[in-house]
Amino acid sequence: MTDVRHVLVLPDRDAAEEVAEELPDRFEVPEEPQLVRDALAGEDDAEDAQWLVVVEDPERRLDPTALDELAAEYEGWLEAP
Repeated sequence: MTDVRHVLVLPDRDAAEEVAEELPDRFEVPEEPQLVRDALAGEDDAEDAQWLVVVEDPERRLDPTALDELAAEYEGWLEAP
């Protein structure tokens, strides 16, 4: 079995931090989610960056649809595998 990693794409750092804080409340995540800044091509201003919330799911217990719905609440989405 291979490990599964879910990547939620959020429009800004505040949204990413809120989603990362909410994940343990809504889902039983085995590890703390990682926040990663994803600068858009050609952009160097932090305001123009998307933020990623990376969630490890080694036992494949998280529902991708529910993760996508959570991200959508913050104007984001779940990146397709």
